[in-house]
Amino acid sequence: YGVPPHGGIAWGLDRVVALLAGEPNIREVIAFPKTQTGADLMAGAPSAADARQLQELFIEVDMPDEEEA
Repeated sequence: YGVPPHGGIAWGLDRVVALLAGEPNIREVIAFPKTQTGADLMAGAPSAADARQLQELFIEVDMPDEEEA
């Protein structure tokens, strides 16, 4: 039923790869790096979805009015 408890000392794959590659900075080996704001520059995420994409996935966006917020 999931991973056994590790007491917070489990090795992350990124850290193991950094050690094997001899990189002093883990940021050099992270597969999907993010900026400080949490954006993914390679995928352009997060970004707004257009109306066609939302309709295709049956997603309805219900934004509150300015006066309700």
